[in-house]
Amino acid sequence: MKRNLIFLILIIPAFLNAQEYSQSKKDIKKSIEAHDKAVHIFHDWMRDPFITLAPDGTYLLTATQHGETIDGRPCTNWAAPLYKSKNLADWEFAGYYYDISKDAANYKDYLARWGERKKRIKKEEPLKLWAPEIHFINGNWHVLHTSNSGLGNFATTKGEKLESPYKAWNEKFHRQHDPSLFQDDDGSVYLVSRAAQIQKLNKDLTGFDGEPIKIGPSNRKIGHEGAYILKIGEKYVLFGTAWSTDKMRHGTYNLYYCTADKVDGPYGERKFAGRFLGHGTPFKDKQGRWWCTAFYNANKPTLNPYEAPKMDLSDTAYTINKQGLTIVPLEVNIVDGDVVIRAKDEHYRYPGEEEVQKF
Repeated sequence: MKRNLIFLILIIPAFLNAQEYSQSKKDIKKSIEAHDKAVHIFHDWMRDPFITLAPDGTYLLTATQHGETIDGRPCTNWAAPLYKSKNLADWEFAGYYYDISKDAANYKDYLARWGERKKRIKKEEPLKLWAPEIHFINGNWHVLHTSNSGLGNFATTKGEKLESPYKAWNEKFHRQHDPSLFQDDDGSVYLVSRAAQIQKLNKDLTGFDGEPIKIGPSNRKIGHEGAYILKIGEKYVLFGTAWSTDKMRHGTYNLYYCTADKVDGPYGERKFAGRFLGHGTPFKDKQGRWWCTAFYNANKPTLNPYEAPKMDLSDTAYTINKQGLTIVPLEVNIVDGDVVIRAKDEHYRYPGEEEVQKF
């Protein structure tokens, strides 16, 4: 009897973990409807997942995605993949909507810079597109990305379809780390990049209209990548990604935020949004509920989420996220006039013991 009890104590958490994080399509749909736990959608290798709701009611997903195949077809490392869904559970691979080799007139500059970088880091790998985002503004899609060559681009469609040919900034865009866009209530559009700065764009979004403005929390840096701005209520919310120990690839890859009354600040202190949510994109679903994308980024195999809170995670990079796409429900409230954001799932909701900043 005692042996059976010990067996149950050991096996039940692992069983619950498997049920919660390796779900059938039916269970995935139930979990999305419940909006209370993280939902692991699919397993394909993925980084920096970005989800947005298109005007026709379709969810669009793009991401950094490299490997041998996607959906049984050869993977194109220097292009941006697109997935479509009507319900966040069933996703269809819709091909590549942007390809550096075809859509960037300065493609040779990418290759030249990557050739120089390979010599410095002494590593053989192909040119890779990183951190693509897509924003529907003023009747057109706007595509932004960076790459492992250091160069990025800003490209605009000629209509409402997310497809080439594009009108691209090419060499004018140059180097922008993890570029994103934010449109203010008055229609003004800002480039958000470099964790973190903003720079206003001209009316037709073909160039800059003003100098870059450095922004960030009042008490420290927002992080080192993944800067993103939303307006929630009357507050501007700047998100950013950092490691919990303030040391690269040590601890957990987390999402932080700060708020301001104006887009250019001043912003308040850095706050904690969620553990293991680094470079995740907060987005609203069709019901107006908030989610954040999450992905595997660690030096160790995926941790059991029930064991992670008891472990010392300071020596290298850890995560509870499985490979592929996970979406995590967020709780977003207005409290005393300010925005309060926190992951709803208990495994993502609290900082770890190794967290340098105390919340």
